[in-house]
Amino acid sequence: MVVFAGQGDARRSLSLLWRAEVAAPPRTGPGPKPRLSVDAIVTAAIAVADEEGMAALSMRAVGDRLGRTAMALYTHVPGKSELLDLMYDAVHAELPTSYPESDDWRAPLTAWAGEVLELYVRHPWVLQVSQARPVLGPHEYANLDTLVRLLGATGLEAGTVRRLVGTLFPLVQGSARTVADARRAATATGSSDEEWWAARSAALTELVPDFAERFPAVIRLEREGAPEPYRTHDDRDAMPYPEREARETFRVGLGVLLDGIEAARAGRS
Repeated sequence: MVVFAGQGDARRSLSLLWRAEVAAPPRTGPGPKPRLSVDAIVTAAIAVADEEGMAALSMRAVGDRLGRTAMALYTHVPGKSELLDLMYDAVHAELPTSYPESDDWRAPLTAWAGEVLELYVRHPWVLQVSQARPVLGPHEYANLDTLVRLLGATGLEAGTVRRLVGTLFPLVQGSARTVADARRAATATGSSDEEWWAARSAALTELVPDFAERFPAVIRLEREGAPEPYRTHDDRDAMPYPEREARETFRVGLGVLLDGIEAARAGRS
């Protein structure tokens, strides 16, 4: 399921994102003050999406969580399209916008990529928002500005930095998607990773006895490139195998990409 951002009224959406709305006058009459606000609605919507997924997100579901009707929400947010933009931008406020100054440009870039990965894992519905059209919100821009500044420390020309931005985001998003999928696979399918692989490995061995002859490169990679077993006692020990593999692939892939940046810097100098 892919969702495109920015489908609501452009001016209204951007006004809400940048909080450029004219404040409503305070109530002077009797009765309780209104409990609803844009921020409260966005917070509730994020909770719905985090707990139940993008498919469960609706103005009614958000209203139910707040103890209000869907109609009450429309006074503050025009519709689901604008709400999605606000949600997407809001979660990006969780990302740091500065890193300790250092002569080592790799360390902050590595830290940035790790922070963004964990953001996507915490809020996997964000990965369903297409990158083809940005939300254009302040927190999204703050994250982009942070990355550009970190890449600027490499000394590479602006055109190269621009393309590296377009390379780093898909790398992080792809890894985060695999991690998020690994976490929900057993619950969604009703079978563990071990059960799934055991059943299919047995079936492949029986149905394709010449598998090794047909795909020798794959077999060689499995034999020579098999990952070392984890011997540390940290959070990875409790992770499903696919999640551990996804995180290690992310670490290695990011490292190779940063090696490439170093080589580009050396060539430039």
